[in-house]
Amino acid sequence: MTENTKTHVILLSCGSFNPITKGHIHMFEKAKEYLHKTGKFIVIGGIISPVHDSYGKPGLVPSRHRLTMCQLAVQSSDWIRVDPWECYQDTWQTTCSVLEHHRDLMKRVTGCILSNVNTPSTTPVIGQPQNKTQTAIYQNHNTVNNKPTAIKLWGKMSESLGKICCVRPHMDRFTFVDENANLGTAMRYEEIELRILLLCGSDLLESFCIPGLWKDSDMEVIVGDFGIVVVPRDGVDTERIMNHSSVLRKYKDNITVVKDDANHPMSIVSSTKSRLALQHGDGHVVDYLNQPVIDYILQSQLYINASG
Repeated sequence: MTENTKTHVILLSCGSFNPITKGHIHMFEKAKEYLHKTGKFIVIGGIISPVHDSYGKPGLVPSRHRLTMCQLAVQSSDWIRVDPWECYQDTWQTTCSVLEHHRDLMKRVTGCILSNVNTPSTTPVIGQPQNKTQTAIYQNHNTVNNKPTAIKLWGKMSESLGKICCVRPHMDRFTFVDENANLGTAMRYEEIELRILLLCGSDLLESFCIPGLWKDSDMEVIVGDFGIVVVPRDGVDTERIMNHSSVLRKYKDNITVVKDDANHPMSIVSSTKSRLALQHGDGHVVDYLNQPVIDYILQSQLYINASG
């Protein structure tokens, strides 16, 4: 497949990130690597969306700390960014709502129509400029090397989205810009299929099977309209999990399970292990968390005397 016939993907991961671990970053990297290997997808961006403070999980530190730690963890990444929209809402948001928000936001920022599972692949999703008289951000000089790509599109989107929700905090809260502000003109790139996929571990996939935990209507949207990418932990039987849920069985083709022959130590890293290591002064915490995150935790005295 040529680049413009592949599905271009933005990976979105929701969660507590309490704190964000090397395992979370590893999940993004493994998913990107695997999706590229299939020959069907090109991952052009990743979004980390920490949960609202009112989620009510024991030991959950305030979002201003979790957002800062997430940004410290991805500060060297050129494709993963942190989004505070969930944390800024009046109350906790469903995963379905977060996905829909980002789909709508991308549409406003890029001027394009984002595809989902039910959108025909022939549908152009990168639209014409709103003002055809303006000069394109990336000039096309009729050479292959200079042709605008979706990767460049993500770079421009990230720049614009950064004005909205990616300002690194120097105060208690992020600077927030109105989403309807003028973010520039959407340029015409290739006619590509662009989708937002939910990135998760096998524990979230397994939670879909717990009766009453998820609304059926939300699961239909998450798996049916958007689709999910699962990075399983060692030894987890994702096939068995999917067979336990009628919705997962129904939309099995929309679930991509990242397969990796080699067991990687990052697959067993968790926020829980990281918090326990911090509380007990365990030196192995350096295996779980990036050093800038550890430094921030120690500076802010997080988790050291916390429970949960």
